[in-house]
Amino acid sequence: MKFKSIKGTKDILPGEVEAWQHIEATVRRVMHSFNYREIRTPVFELTALFARSIGELTDIVSKEMYTFRDRSDESLTLKPEGTASVLRAYIQHNLGEQAPLIKVYYIGPMFRQERPQAGRLRQFHQFGAEALGSQSAQLDAEMMLIPLDIYQALGIAQSRLKINSVGCERCRPAYKEKLVRELMMSYDNLSPESRARVKQNPLRVLDSKDENDRQLTKHAPLMKDYLCQECSDHFAAVLALLDATGTPYEIDGRLVRGLDYYTKTAYEIISPALGSQDALAGGGRYDLLTQELGGKPTPAVGFAAGMERLIVALEKAGTTASGNQSPVLFIATIEEPARRWAFVKAHELRSQGLSVELDYLGRSLKSQMREANRQRSRYLLVVGEDELKSGLAKLKDMETGTETSVTLSDIQRALKR
Repeated sequence: MKFKSIKGTKDILPGEVEAWQHIEATVRRVMHSFNYREIRTPVFELTALFARSIGELTDIVSKEMYTFRDRSDESLTLKPEGTASVLRAYIQHNLGEQAPLIKVYYIGPMFRQERPQAGRLRQFHQFGAEALGSQSAQLDAEMMLIPLDIYQALGIAQSRLKINSVGCERCRPAYKEKLVRELMMSYDNLSPESRARVKQNPLRVLDSKDENDRQLTKHAPLMKDYLCQECSDHFAAVLALLDATGTPYEIDGRLVRGLDYYTKTAYEIISPALGSQDALAGGGRYDLLTQELGGKPTPAVGFAAGMERLIVALEKAGTTASGNQSPVLFIATIEEPARRWAFVKAHELRSQGLSVELDYLGRSLKSQMREANRQRSRYLLVVGEDELKSGLAKLKDMETGTETSVTLSDIQRALKR
């Protein structure tokens, strides 16, 4: 039987993984510049955590989660998103007692049983951040600046920020009643998906990608026009901060996001290069979620960004980056004594942080030199019986073609020049 990867999953092979490593390094660098510290949570959690945080009526919980029972008959779910796990860890470990403001980020795999397509897999990867402990509009703005800075550092110039306010538990109920009355007037003509949402989660109807739905709801009331004073002031403060930093944005009253826990700020960063599935990142404020999960009332804001979609956007922009994984030195050898010497010397150089490669296949000298060229090694050192006796060998710079005589006992000095 010939095994293949499961539908909706993908092997990230050598030659591809370097781009991922470059993205991850960029994410870490930018996160650290904003003083966010990494958190790593388990790949699976109790199913109830996601049902309670994301919302039982959302597509993620009702259709897409990978849920199973373990040998203790406990219902467990592979993480479909990162925020719930971070908040569970925040509550469980009393992080709020350690500092008044906790700022963390994560990078890792998530799982949703969606229809696989470009940039959208069943095992996918996200990076994201969460800030817990403050209602400050500065943190809302910061959560937009972080991914924008990451995309700029990676060379994605055409990303666009769309922002909205989805209100709070005080102003949203009255608005939802008004919206439902409006939607019921067109109920029979809405798509089946939107009809199901009218009573379950009516704000999501505004976010429908169905063109007929969008036409029918073209004049529907928008939450941003029915905000209470607190939400209105908060939204104005966020926009003022974006203006002050010179960050372009577009107010989109139909943007509501796909998760139930958002309050006040909601936003997306999109890339026109991605087509209909154009969201690179999304996030917002969720001041009620920590308490909903059993913790103390804690204001919080965060975002998540897809890495597969980012890879697609980089490829379309022609800026896919790959790190330099080539060895600094390839030692080509002749006969067994030289091979033993090279093995010991390579270990010595590697312990000093240098990348060194050898021939492990017993190939001819000519084949070894071709291999050094294929691997794009910066330097080539040929060692045989004569070189071992004299203690000297020729070090070839593969970029310039020049050769330098070096002492075998002190090769590292020549490599570090």
